[in-house]
Amino acid sequence: MNPVKRTMRLFAGSMITGSLILAHFFSPYWYLLTLFVGVNMMQSAFSRWCLAEQIIEKYNLGFKKP
Repeated sequence: MNPVKRTMRLFAGSMITGSLILAHFFSPYWYLLTLFVGVNMMQSAFSRWCLAEQIIEKYNLGFKKP
């Protein structure tokens, strides 16, 4: 799998998991971050454009293949 795609999936999963933990322990307003990440994932599926993916590619932040 493409290292950028793996990094994107890791980033999205971490954001969702982190926001759910923060919402559970601190404030339900953190669910808005979960909503934002989910809507952004749906938008990128239809438009095939994702800002985070461009940033990862530009700065070479993708994990290298083992």
